[in-house]
Amino acid sequence: MIIEKLDDFRDPEKCKRLVIKIGSALLVDSSGQVRVEWLRTIVNEIRTARDRGQEVVVVSSGAIAIGAKLLEFSHGGRRTLAEAQASASVGQIALASTWSTLLAERDLVAAQMLLTLDDFEHRRRYLNISATLGRLLKSGVVPVVNENDTIATGEIRFGDNDRLAARVAQACDADGVMLLTDVDGLYDKHPSHPDANRLDEVRGVTEEIHAMADGGSGSGLGSGGMTAKLLAAEIAERAGIALAIIDGQKDMPMARALAGQTGTLFLPKRDDSGRRAWIGGRMRFNGSITIDDGCVEALGKGKSLLAAGITKVDGDFERGDIIPVFDETKRMIAKGLVEYDWSDVEAIKGHPSEEQEDILGHTPRSAVIHRDHLVLL
Repeated sequence: MIIEKLDDFRDPEKCKRLVIKIGSALLVDSSGQVRVEWLRTIVNEIRTARDRGQEVVVVSSGAIAIGAKLLEFSHGGRRTLAEAQASASVGQIALASTWSTLLAERDLVAAQMLLTLDDFEHRRRYLNISATLGRLLKSGVVPVVNENDTIATGEIRFGDNDRLAARVAQACDADGVMLLTDVDGLYDKHPSHPDANRLDEVRGVTEEIHAMADGGSGSGLGSGGMTAKLLAAEIAERAGIALAIIDGQKDMPMARALAGQTGTLFLPKRDDSGRRAWIGGRMRFNGSITIDDGCVEALGKGKSLLAAGITKVDGDFERGDIIPVFDETKRMIAKGLVEYDWSDVEAIKGHPSEEQEDILGHTPRSAVIHRDHLVLL
């Protein structure tokens, strides 16, 4: 059984494991204080979900905003990287304490997990995350996850907790993700526009859907926006996970959204295996390759990626790296595990298999990226 409508998010048969993401703009008010009474209603909803037989993981922003207030930093603690990291290290203690206290009021145990993009990009660490989340949930614990902003830099960070929530959902094999935000879903125009209409359901995030997004964070407290949420939806949908964007501003927001069927539901396009979902969710790369139209067509038919179809090689990747594949319009069409270092791919690009042994000086591998390690986007 799979999620087909918003109301299914409270059905333990269709949504046994749920990830809930809460942004800074909802959790922290303009003065930098946690909205404790509002957050208590979220905890009540988590308790209700648990009583229904569901397992819940929380992805909670707010550490930087809370810490900036305590340290009296301007610009929400985001003026410099050093201030953001200092704010995070102070605010994370207060944030974790708040979650622990409120969950304990409802006889729930909280666990803190601070993760970085690198933790998800390395396969072994990703599997460790998966195992830890699974054990915590089996023990009846509510994991509260946040990006480890005290050490993350621009090169190794998600930058928003929407995509973090989607990757956490992949790692714990969740059935659904709920992104609580300050609008009640995705609109075909900016929500302030008089002719704007909310999309109730999206089956596959397309370029047209991306064109509807507003990339900014209106509150100034967060780091995401609708663009980040659509990127999260793409990660989720490739792993067979439904994702919903709902208005989280009022008390008991999830119950309100599900009762009124208000929000945007992104339905998954397919259900990749754990390894393929991990490949498809990768966000950091050491290089890329570009292929011709014939190769694009071959990949669409389930073929492996051969050197003959490669027109361009970029970066400094090594054998075993996950790299993106672009078509000649610069559109990313796939990600996969490459079988050669970049220098070898550069040498054999455009050459048929029978010429590659002479170029490389050894028997070539069957493909540059084998179809078993290739994920189409």
